[in-house]
Amino acid sequence: MAFLEDGRLEIDNNRSERSIKPFVIGRKNFLFSNTPKGARASAIIYSIVETAKENGLNPYYYLRYLFEKLPNIDLTDKNALDKVLPWSTTLPIVCIDFKNLPK
Repeated sequence: MAFLEDGRLEIDNNRSERSIKPFVIGRKNFLFSNTPKGARASAIIYSIVETAKENGLNPYYYLRYLFEKLPNIDLTDKNALDKVLPWSTTLPIVCIDFKNLPK
């Protein structure tokens, strides 16, 4: 009913269901995570990749950028992480997937 009150909301959640479909299909493979830490690491990476896609980024180049920047980030700076989030306006142009920008 919320979509009736706010025209910006989509009438269904097909978009979100499509984004998790690869994980639903592969869920039996996830049973082979050897440790809870391995399963948690996989979940984090999948979340980063899907969030990058939803924000019009190329996951490969975005992950590459994160792996270069995060080891040197100043965690005492409260705004440091904001600069590497998928919706940041300061990301390098190479991270943007112009074919799949959000609508």
